[in-house]
Amino acid sequence: MMPVKAAAPAPATQAALASMPQIDAPIALLLDVGSGRVLYARDVHRRFVPASITKIMTSYVAFDLITKGKLRLDQRIPIRRETFRQWRNVGSTMFLPAEAQPTVAELIEGIVTVSANDACVVLAEGAVGSVPAFTALMNEAAAELGMRDSHFNTPNGWMDEGQTYVTAADLATLSGALMTRFPELYRRFYGHAEMTWGGITQPNHNPLYGVVEGADGVKTGFTNEAGYGFVGSAERRGRRLVMVVGGYDRPNLRAKQSREFIEWGFAAWEAQPLFAKGTPVAKAVVQGGAEREVSLVAPRALTVTVPRGSKARYSLSVRYKGPVKAPVAKGETVASLIVRVPGEPAHTLPLVAGADVPRGDVLDRLRNGAFGMFGL
Repeated sequence: MMPVKAAAPAPATQAALASMPQIDAPIALLLDVGSGRVLYARDVHRRFVPASITKIMTSYVAFDLITKGKLRLDQRIPIRRETFRQWRNVGSTMFLPAEAQPTVAELIEGIVTVSANDACVVLAEGAVGSVPAFTALMNEAAAELGMRDSHFNTPNGWMDEGQTYVTAADLATLSGALMTRFPELYRRFYGHAEMTWGGITQPNHNPLYGVVEGADGVKTGFTNEAGYGFVGSAERRGRRLVMVVGGYDRPNLRAKQSREFIEWGFAAWEAQPLFAKGTPVAKAVVQGGAEREVSLVAPRALTVTVPRGSKARYSLSVRYKGPVKAPVAKGETVASLIVRVPGEPAHTLPLVAGADVPRGDVLDRLRNGAFGMFGL
């Protein structure tokens, strides 16, 4: 997913904004993932300490390692004595005993559902050998996603004198990527109201669960310095919203206004379809491949978001750095769909390769070069 570009609402949205609830958070963002449209933004590039919201990136890195075959869900990870002594009953916890050998799946469940600080460190050390090695992967992922104003120094967000910081815009980018790049793993581990492990049942403190239809994520966080923050998400009838709020001084106000904020996003705005998932949108020229072109398809349902009851006016264009160099893997993001709505900044949506294109041999390159010379 491309980085979020926040903007103030255009004049055409004022009718929709008239019924917007009061949001007291100094940092606030609401994003429609399918269209990339920012429905509301307040100070979204201001850096703040994420606390446990950090664990969204921890799960993202874990999902990436699992997808690449470098980590298995059934893999058991022993707990180092030093780790047990350092993180025993510190903050939110799974209450992992010293002799435990939890599976990767159990650790991820603990991280996502009960915000387990101990599970984050055990997972980091078991996955790549050390916490610094794991946080290096977190920062590599942040750079790859275009999270230019974020840095991670811990896998659990524990206090580190401000070395870990994020922005609302970056968190929305990360959360959208988590859901769209790893949909099966996201559905498996997110959205659980409680978790039982070792005979102990603990609740998930997500304020949307059980109250907001379709709510399935993402993560709460709190520090004395940053206050109460929250990244929330819900999906209804194929439409996905992500919200970020930060800086509340009371958790009950965060809960109440978060619910009203995301409900307003569903009620005041509607998504109109552009392309269904898997639909060919365009073609890109391939250099050095067995084929001269590759189809560009929608990796998910792509939409344009407008105030409810209004008619969408937009123009579309495709952008990629061409020609695309072989080899090309099916599903690889190789281009962007640019959606321009009058009075708004352009929205950028991903397009992926519709097929594998291996490197071509000498004859392939000669043939493709000849076709290119003659415009065929």
